[in-house]
Amino acid sequence: MNYIDGYVIPVPTAKREAYRQLAQDASAVFKDYGALKVVECWGDDVPEGKVTSFPMAVQRKPDEAVVFSWIVWPSRKVRDEGMKKAMEDPRMNHDPANMPFDGKRMIFGGFEVIVEA
Repeated sequence: MNYIDGYVIPVPTAKREAYRQLAQDASAVFKDYGALKVVECWGDDVPEGKVTSFPMAVQRKPDEAVVFSWIVWPSRKVRDEGMKKAMEDPRMNHDPANMPFDGKRMIFGGFEVIVEA
């Protein structure tokens, strides 16, 4: 089964295009190092919760959208090796001050696929 890296990120709505371009560029790097697919989704129906929700989890501000993303890798081994190489790739060397999102509020993790239908 494949291995998935998942992310939830708050992104200012005014920086949608900058984020889209960054994600497009990063997707090429991830694919160069073994990723099968990269999916970036801009939230347009992401309700506030009473106990928990995507907006609450990332402390979304009124001028932000929630981005839900995942990278599909063929295995955890390929992901571990590929992610290390991707993070060392000069194409991923972005100035943190110019990032179109607040990385401190990003939620991420690696997931083993248990059902794929």
